[in-house]
Amino acid sequence: MSSLTPVRFAEYDPKALAAMTGCVAVMVTPEGSLDQAARSANRLSKGAIARLIESEGFKKAKTGDVIPLAWPAGMQAEALLVAVLPRKLTPVEARQAGAKLAKAAGGKPLTVMAGSMNKAADLTMGIALRDYGFDNHKSPKEDKPAAEAVIAAKSPADLEAACTPLLAVAEGVHMTRDLVNEPANVLTTTEFARRIEEMKDIGLEVEVLEEAELEKLGMRTLLSVGQGSDSPSKVAVMQWKGGAKDAAPLALVGKGVVFDTGGISLKPAGGMEDMTMDMGGAGVVTGTMKALALRKAKANVVGLVGLVENMPSGNATRPGDVVKSMKGDTVEIINTDAEGRLVLCDVLWYAQERFKPAGVIDLATLTGAIIIGLGHENAGVFSNDDELCNAFLKAAKSEDEGAWRMPLGKAYDDQLKSRIADMKNVGGRPAGSITAAQFLKRFIKDGMPWIHLDIAGVASVKSETAYAPKGATGWGVMALNRLVADKFESE
Repeated sequence: MSSLTPVRFAEYDPKALAAMTGCVAVMVTPEGSLDQAARSANRLSKGAIARLIESEGFKKAKTGDVIPLAWPAGMQAEALLVAVLPRKLTPVEARQAGAKLAKAAGGKPLTVMAGSMNKAADLTMGIALRDYGFDNHKSPKEDKPAAEAVIAAKSPADLEAACTPLLAVAEGVHMTRDLVNEPANVLTTTEFARRIEEMKDIGLEVEVLEEAELEKLGMRTLLSVGQGSDSPSKVAVMQWKGGAKDAAPLALVGKGVVFDTGGISLKPAGGMEDMTMDMGGAGVVTGTMKALALRKAKANVVGLVGLVENMPSGNATRPGDVVKSMKGDTVEIINTDAEGRLVLCDVLWYAQERFKPAGVIDLATLTGAIIIGLGHENAGVFSNDDELCNAFLKAAKSEDEGAWRMPLGKAYDDQLKSRIADMKNVGGRPAGSITAAQFLKRFIKDGMPWIHLDIAGVASVKSETAYAPKGATGWGVMALNRLVADKFESE
């Protein structure tokens, strides 16, 4: 598992710039104004920053851009990083700037001369989010320097206090990325459950329901997905009880298909290696629960993840099979590659039956159709409750995580009619992401606020994002954490 780059908070001392090593970052406004540290660096480097400001390249620079000056004269630093930042920053601008600083540093030790800049905590979080690499299965590089981020501030203790909860969220994001990036021969259902159980050490109550108990509970749709695999199906339950004793929890439910071949409805070989990320919903739930526990959120939240592997075998579910859900409804399985909804529907019902939550949010890499509709910029948001949905959309926007509300309706629901069962598990090609959401909605009790997040396009991407290198993004941890803070935390 990866760990956050160590962050140290130090006194702001521009006089110490000459002796600093690694990469040193100073701030310059878009208009070319220099703060105290930038003026010191400019003197030491014999006017290098002044010449930069007068250049045509600087005139084209945008807020948050980082311009590196290699081996500056008069300094021991390997690079002087000039960050183009206004004096007043939004949290998003600060985080994006921090991420660009981390990228420019390239894993080398980084000292940021933050001084008394506003949003220095968000800039620090941006550094922590972007300074990530999934190197678990690569041979170690012996000459790689130890990474460290030093944030020099006029009040280091105050900045450290402001950063602590933000870095807890960054740890949750990193955990989600690690889980989503992990190959399926490593992250089996058993290993996933083991990593969840380790979080008892940070205050989560954790239990893992095994196949015999799932059978007893009637979770036949979930079990039908995993019955072709040698890996046992499981449901892991994580509880964080940081709110009022009698307050109903928010329930987060995640799809945890650790590998998806499509089952008997076998996927094409090309690109199947990417299906290690089909547990992305469960990864986000797990990372969010870690973040809430680490920052000791004053809320009650329960995270439930269904862990299965979808494999073809002599025991696998066949297209045309009819299976009864925990709710009691029967499902005609037309396509075994539409398996995520079969996992989620049982866990959604169990979450409502056992915990009587204040609201339910499920997350899943559910459909390729959502990628056709929204690309890799936004997750699809489906909801039966405007208040909860609007609160989530506001939280996602504030955390710079793309999300777009999609419709629901009876006409889409009618596409799920089955000749021989209560419903089919697919509704055909038209509006595939919507009919998938309509399927899940059938397992939400009347009056229960619910959001379904289809994260197939945002969980793992082929190019880098503002906060992550290519691969797993950790999308959703920050937005869900913000939603909990805004709507479910007690004073």
